[in-house]
Amino acid sequence: MAQTAVQLETIDPVWDKMLRQAQSALAQEPLLGAMIHSSILHHSSLEQALSYRIALKLASAEMPEQMLREIADHTIQSEGLGAYSRADLMAVRERDPACHNLTQPLLFFKGFQAIQAYRVGHALWCDGRKDLAYFFQSRISEVFGIDIHPAAVIGSGILIDHATGLVIGETAVIEDCVSIMQSVTLGGTGKVSGDRHPKIRKGVLLGPGAKILGNIEVGEGAMVAASSVVLKAVPAHAVVAGVPAAVVGDTRCDEPSQAMDHYFKCD
Repeated sequence: MAQTAVQLETIDPVWDKMLRQAQSALAQEPLLGAMIHSSILHHSSLEQALSYRIALKLASAEMPEQMLREIADHTIQSEGLGAYSRADLMAVRERDPACHNLTQPLLFFKGFQAIQAYRVGHALWCDGRKDLAYFFQSRISEVFGIDIHPAAVIGSGILIDHATGLVIGETAVIEDCVSIMQSVTLGGTGKVSGDRHPKIRKGVLLGPGAKILGNIEVGEGAMVAASSVVLKAVPAHAVVAGVPAAVVGDTRCDEPSQAMDHYFKCD
């Protein structure tokens, strides 16, 4: 048994740690036993657990859970989405002070759950199965209160904190290691076709209620303060605030998404 545990840690330390934390959670709260077993302990990998949770959350009378689970399982495995999911999971654990172990995002945090479901929808979109991808978008919006177009391109290590009211448009791009708070909009500026949504570069922090509109770039390591409306490009490592937003300082760190410090001091 000891040899098996060592092998598990070598193969997938994230999943092994989640299993250990799930056992601990089960001991502390037996009333959640059915949820913990069916969502985590019953599975042999994080990929299988994700497929189960996505199907459970998005199932409807129009699309039964078993069918969704088969779609999610095949897509996650064939597209190698597990690496993205692990990076997202660690982002939540490291950056969200309300997260105390690896089981909580999978079981309870709708921002994490929604981004994993989006990843399945995005893979379907890229494979040409656009109507099925739209179904995923619709159900994610209905269940989680988050609207992410399946064509949007989103990197790994993403934290969507609280998540309610998030909107991400069709041609939006979000690079790796970005942190996004609730009620953020990455939208267009009107009835414009083509490439019309923001490009969010690596390490950016988007504060609560921030609105970034149009095909503009928020540079690497920048921060958009809470409730700001951004209509022009944001330089790398700049802090912007206001309506409309203007540069008010610099982040003084490479990745404000990691620091999660929304306080800024004007120059």
